[in-house]
Amino acid sequence: MMQQLFVIKIGGNIVDDDLALNSFLKDFASISAPKILVHGGGKIATKIGNQLGIQSSYINGRRITDAATIDLVTMVYGGLVNKKIVAKLQSLQCNAIGLTGADANLIHAAKRPVKEIDYGFAGDIDAGSVDAHTAEVFLSNNLTLVFAPLTHDGDGQILNTNADTIASALAISLSKVYDVRLIYCFEKQGVLENVEDENSVINLITKEKYRQLINDKKLFEGILPKIDNAFAAIDNGVKEVLIGHANDLLQNVTANTSGTLIK
Repeated sequence: MMQQLFVIKIGGNIVDDDLALNSFLKDFASISAPKILVHGGGKIATKIGNQLGIQSSYINGRRITDAATIDLVTMVYGGLVNKKIVAKLQSLQCNAIGLTGADANLIHAAKRPVKEIDYGFAGDIDAGSVDAHTAEVFLSNNLTLVFAPLTHDGDGQILNTNADTIASALAISLSKVYDVRLIYCFEKQGVLENVEDENSVINLITKEKYRQLINDKKLFEGILPKIDNAFAAIDNGVKEVLIGHANDLLQNVTANTSGTLIK
């Protein structure tokens, strides 16, 4: 029987809120099984960018990463945010190591091709781009991995990469050696059937159910990329994916989950 591994992603809304982050990290540190944390960037890069005269530009909710911005997000995501999280985990007796995809060549990506929109130094991860063996060496030495949303192209260029996608790619790659549950933590109780009603959580989504929900136009558009990432993980060996509230993390690493289980 394979050992369980939790790959847990937290969004920028938790990173931006010190109280929420401290509470979350206390819960995260107490999980005894091997675990990986992938964090988003939050609004800190925008704030520091404004102080440095680097304006943030977004199209369809995605950051355009020009030359000045890739330097900014490398400093903020890979430095300030990542190392603050690692230091807090050390204070909670959780021996963590902060990483980007460039460290130990863990996650290789390709610069997103220019189609209608030039996203700049944004990275797309291909299947087989994660070095699961090296990640497993860290994990087997009782280190908790903390990933910033940055990868590299193998030619010396850091790339800004979606944290949900990094979490999914890690979960897929490590599912060959672990029994993986991928958990997306955000500010809702789970996937809602009615975005106006916080209590309308859908507890289980199968592919058939997902098709039905889309046909009935029941789902909020913003949640669709998360569910698509979840099914990409399921199709490639991940046992189950959970989408739920950050406050429910300790329940969601048990068999009795709250939130939305995708399997």
